[in-house]
Amino acid sequence: MPRYRITIEYDGTPFIGWQRQAEGVSIQGALETAIRKFSGEAPGVRGAGRTDAGVHALGQVAHFDLEKTWEPGRIRDAMNFHLRPNPIGVVAAAQVDDAFDARFSAVKRYYEYRLLTRRAPPILQRHRVWWTMQNLDAAAMHAAAQELVGKHDFTTFRAAQCQAKSPVKTLDVFDVSREGEEIVCRVSARSFLHHQVRSMVGSLKLVGEGKWSRADLASALAAANREACGPVAPAAGLYLVGVDYE
Repeated sequence: MPRYRITIEYDGTPFIGWQRQAEGVSIQGALETAIRKFSGEAPGVRGAGRTDAGVHALGQVAHFDLEKTWEPGRIRDAMNFHLRPNPIGVVAAAQVDDAFDARFSAVKRYYEYRLLTRRAPPILQRHRVWWTMQNLDAAAMHAAAQELVGKHDFTTFRAAQCQAKSPVKTLDVFDVSREGEEIVCRVSARSFLHHQVRSMVGSLKLVGEGKWSRADLASALAAANREACGPVAPAAGLYLVGVDYE
């Protein structure tokens, strides 16, 4: 039974999230419907990351198995045809070894979080950034973010409903930079806890506003207590940028 890997981009605004649920339109469900329409088969689609409602992707990866062998380019084109008008696009498809698993074979995941800092509200970027009228100190945010790099207990930045077995994760990179009117946070790790990126960015925004210091962020991390976390950043500014495999 051939296995296929697809790379997907999507606007997460109209979806209930990646994961199929009893009610609402999910990205996983839309992909499975598109596969069924062109192939007549109904495989389950496994993604590299279960993005929340409103979170976007530039390089989500998923896999599925089919009984019939298809040319990967035909899979890409047929899925894109049947995905319309959903804001989901399959940008690449390939046949892979049976051992490949989009979730468990991943060795690194990359996320970006974008904040728009200006007086005027976003129009074309609505639902794609976290808008703040305050001017944030990107340099202070970057310096403080280095307290989060490395292996830590991230309980403070973990959602209460997180199902991960352990709160200990290793954060490889956390860079914060100003790009025009935007503050862009770039993070990478093998895996993340539920709401970890949004929780860290929300706390870093307090640093950018001058309400927290780098030491305050370090103390929040060391507390290993969800109550020590700053506000959770909204989903709209978060993007799954890419996934690495061996």
